[in-house]
Amino acid sequence: MKPIATTRSATGIPTGKLAVWWLIASEIVIFGGLLGSYIMHRLGHPEFGGYASHTNTVAGAINTFVLLTSSLTAVLAHHAAEQKDGEKAFKYLWFTIAGAATFVIVKSFEWHHEIEQGYTVTANMFWSFYYCAAGLHGLHVIAGAIMMAIVSFRARAGKELQQVELVGLYWHFVDLVWIFLFPLLYIAK
Repeated sequence: MKPIATTRSATGIPTGKLAVWWLIASEIVIFGGLLGSYIMHRLGHPEFGGYASHTNTVAGAINTFVLLTSSLTAVLAHHAAEQKDGEKAFKYLWFTIAGAATFVIVKSFEWHHEIEQGYTVTANMFWSFYYCAAGLHGLHVIAGAIMMAIVSFRARAGKELQQVELVGLYWHFVDLVWIFLFPLLYIAK
């Protein structure tokens, strides 16, 4: 028997999906404020371009490819769940988790190198924004991977397959945030 929260709907949208959209809306406010502050500060401080030239564009591009690929595997997991193939959904969710792990590993090497070069969170305002935005995004990547791991085992057991779509919605949001962060922090020099 399913809990009532997953089956009832006053809006015509399943409660779980509505909850995920509310979560994403609140996250948009958080990242929107952070990125808006960054853009406004950058417009007033042309020296940000010089600081941004020290970011590792190759690492950022690799992570962009990794996240976009992981979005594809999240879509494939959702498709498998719609087909009631929990085992296949499990497999694709773990490919997505592998993408999340790859992202975090690349980011760790990138940050290690930057910190060794003296580009720390206290170096200047650009690096403060950089570490805050990229770090907050990284925490969302880790949270998404943890949620996918939990959902994957339920999917493998053929239970709560609709959760594959819900975790996929969250993951696409995480990817979308990176699509904004990458050009702002790495390309716009």
